[in-house]
Amino acid sequence: MSGLQGLAQENIWFDKSRYDEAEKRFYEGENGIPQTSQEKDASSILQDIAKARQNIQQSLAGVKTALHGSKGHTRAQKPRERKTSQNASKSEDQSELVSRLKSLEQDNKNLHKVVDDLRAVLSKLETRMALLEKSQAPASKTVTVTKAAPVQKPKVEKHNGADDDDDDIDLFGSDEEDEEAERIKAERVKEYAQRKAKKPALIAKSSILLDVKPWDDETDMSKLEECVRSIQMDGLLWGASKLVPVGYGIKKLQISCVVEDDKVGTDILEEEITKFEDYVQSVDIAAFNKI
Repeated sequence: MSGLQGLAQENIWFDKSRYDEAEKRFYEGENGIPQTSQEKDASSILQDIAKARQNIQQSLAGVKTALHGSKGHTRAQKPRERKTSQNASKSEDQSELVSRLKSLEQDNKNLHKVVDDLRAVLSKLETRMALLEKSQAPASKTVTVTKAAPVQKPKVEKHNGADDDDDDIDLFGSDEEDEEAERIKAERVKEYAQRKAKKPALIAKSSILLDVKPWDDETDMSKLEECVRSIQMDGLLWGASKLVPVGYGIKKLQISCVVEDDKVGTDILEEEITKFEDYVQSVDIAAFNKI
């Protein structure tokens, strides 16, 4: 690196024309050409140039040797680094193996401990089972004895006496109990019928909308409505009414009523309304709804 620093400090190449002229005069002096004072100065300059060239060549040679040395050093370092990396990988592998072996040993110890605990539990269970079997053996004997004791055959006594003794034994019951059950049943049915009779029965009703049409536009519609409302029946209740135009000045009477289905029918209503022949031409059912 010292040669490179020396080159950096040199400034001879900035005045190349001057140095070329001095070199020319130097060679002319060697060939016998007389030199002036200026030429002498040029010769001294040429000497300086020669020295500078030598310094440059030496510095370049030092740079080359330095570069070769650095390359050799790097080449020598690469196998060393490879060796160190291989050694490091080997050491890491060995450490992993050691850790795995340690973990396996620990697992083995834990398994041995678990097996020992299970053996202890099994031994305790075996002892308990033996004790239970011993305690149950005499108890089962006593149970069999107690169960066998109450088993006895019923004694059948033969009576050779009068017929009154046979009447005391009733195997199939008596007729009095059946009569009592029938009487209770009849009372309950009677009570249910009475309670049902007290409840009000649901009455089915319907809402009907009738269209009553007159003969012409000269028919008195108020008189027609009065005739219709004059019809009175059990289960019939008249409602609202209105006049609806039909055409050509003719209007029809639209009247509603509520009827009980069991007492009043639509046929009866139509017959009663059409009896007023002077006012009514026809009767139509416009709407019929169950309530």
